[in-house]
Amino acid sequence: RAPALATMSPSRRESLLFLNFNQDQGCFACGTDAGFRIYNCDPFKETFRRRFDATPAGGAGGGIGIVEMLFRCNILALVGGGQNPKYSPNKVMLWDDHQSRCIGELSFRVEVRAVKLRRDKIVVVLEHKIYVYNFSDLKIVHQTDTVANPKGLCALSPTQGNTVLACPGLNKGQVRVELYDVGATKFISAHDGDLAFLALSLDGDRLATASEKGTLVRVYDTSKATLLHEFRRGADRATIYSIAFAATNEFLACSSDKGTVHVWAVPRSDETRASETNDDEKKAAEDASSHANSMQSPEKSSEKTKTDAVLGVAQSALSFAAGFLPANLGLAGERSVAQFKLPDFTKSLVAFGPEPQTLVVVTAEGTYYKVAFEYDREGGQCTQREFARFMKSEMQEEEGGWGAAEEADKTDAL
Repeated sequence: RAPALATMSPSRRESLLFLNFNQDQGCFACGTDAGFRIYNCDPFKETFRRRFDATPAGGAGGGIGIVEMLFRCNILALVGGGQNPKYSPNKVMLWDDHQSRCIGELSFRVEVRAVKLRRDKIVVVLEHKIYVYNFSDLKIVHQTDTVANPKGLCALSPTQGNTVLACPGLNKGQVRVELYDVGATKFISAHDGDLAFLALSLDGDRLATASEKGTLVRVYDTSKATLLHEFRRGADRATIYSIAFAATNEFLACSSDKGTVHVWAVPRSDETRASETNDDEKKAAEDASSHANSMQSPEKSSEKTKTDAVLGVAQSALSFAAGFLPANLGLAGERSVAQFKLPDFTKSLVAFGPEPQTLVVVTAEGTYYKVAFEYDREGGQCTQREFARFMKSEMQEEEGGWGAAEEADKTDAL
């Protein structure tokens, strides 16, 4: 039976409980105190919405605290939330939107913090444990303990051929990386403080992390558990809301409570290898020069020995100081190549759009932005291309319609 529409005041706006992008960043899902909605990112469009039964008192009775999509298919994972949850917050309900009903469920003794999906697996995140299930028969295939994880931090690669799971380890700032296809587990000591966010690239080859301090974003190679890049968001502490890789892995974006979306250019692997090759060639040249100097006269050799001793002390001091600096990248870290300033400091999530060098930003206030950015290492510009509101009251939607509301918002933004 299809769910009945909730009886609500026309002037009332549904409360947003959950907001997240799907695996390829082409859609985003909203959980509200009355049901859930799905939107296409670019072009911006509401795809569908579901409202559930109201409570006898007349309030919303279909609160959904988690909506996890599986790309664009009709299967979603739902978890109840809000003051009047539709389902128990301790259950994961598999919803088939073609049938408008639940086709399966997973129950737990404690509240579900997050759910991640791929075509062959379901990952359920609890505060101290993570369970992995087969999608086909809902049989458990793996479980692991974590440090306290109230935010439900977890990342799952969605593409076939490289099944990677990243989650907190058992120590503060540690990330556990499960490489299921090769049966290996890696541990990364990513930060000194508690983790604030984890994100995997679409292919699962790269992992981005941020700590509760929020000043740095680090990128690791998942197969080798090695640090590749370190990017600086800013000098002040910040709460990281989201991190996203571009589909090509050439850019990385981040949003925080500072109200600024940062974009960094991620060096390609061949650029990294070229740098390593140049370092090897430089070292070989230095070795050859050292050998030639060893053939000099005793007087010059003695002077060189004294000089080398002084340089050795200086190098030792620098090596000691380097232990307190970010690995490989000195004090500053790589700075962003473009920034987009939101008009308010509300919670925001960022993703990359389907067009080259575009971003999609959605906020807890129910606003949508499409942004184009210029790639400039000295500080590129961002241009707002579109603006819309996706959380409006029934009266606003009935009076203006989606198109009229979007045009009015565009006019207001100018």
